Amino acid sequence: MARGDQDENERKPAGRHPRGARPLAELSGALMDPILRRKAGMTTGLVAAWSGIVGDRLAETTRPEKLQWPRDRAAGEPFEPATLVIAAEPRAALRLQHQTAEILGRVNAFFGFYAVARLRFVQKPVAVAKRDLRPRTRSLNAADEARISQMVARIEDPKLKAALAAFAASTLSRMPAKRSQE
Repeated sequence: MARGDQDENERKPAGRHPRGARPLAELSGALMDPILRRKAGMTTGLVAAWSGIVGDRLAETTRPEKLQWPRDRAAGEPFEPATLVIAAEPRAALRLQHQTAEILGRVNAFFGFYAVARLRFVQKPVAVAKRDLRPRTRSLNAADEARISQMVARIEDPKLKAALAAFAASTLSRMPAKRSQE
């Protein structure tokens, strides 16, 4: 075995395959970046960092759409920065206008150079409807009411009795009807 081969084998950790597990974000970024660059002129990095650039409150109602670079530059012409097109809910547009200078500074700091000179706002729906996570309830029937009153019948303190009855009613209203009648 040649000396160079031995050094190469010593450098590789035992049991590690060069194609080991990699984070999903790394793989999806590698797939999505060329598509975003071609279609919107930007990378997934800007989309991922958007809440850090505009803040959580505006991130819910806005998103970067695309970077519009100036059309064909002739050789020798100076660099011209892009225009960042931002999709915004109507309620966020005024706030965006007031924070334009700050957002421009943060976007350019993200890129590391003067890449964006202007912001253009497009009003469109952006916010994702939040799912209602509250449990479904049903109204209690006479059998449920009788069961609750039987459970709390021997409790003497009226406040404790009312609190336990309310707790039992809340619990039973979240259960399916056939299960609560057992």
